[in-house]
Amino acid sequence: MEYIGAGLAALGVVGPGIGIGILAGLSATAIGRNPDAAGQIRGIAIILAAFAEGLGVLAIVVGLLAIFIQPGA
Repeated sequence: MEYIGAGLAALGVVGPGIGIGILAGLSATAIGRNPDAAGQIRGIAIILAAFAEGLGVLAIVVGLLAIFIQPGA
């Protein structure tokens, strides 16, 4: 039964993956519209991608904890 919870927790990786894809597309569009601001846009995009990736790693850790930590043991 704990594997169902771990699988549901691991589904949290889907959201950051979609978010990073949207972020990359919109930042490429922004750089295309204003090439002079490419450095600023790229820097902000990297920071935001790191935040989103951190949420994905957190979801994986929660899923692994649901598998390996036995309640009441």
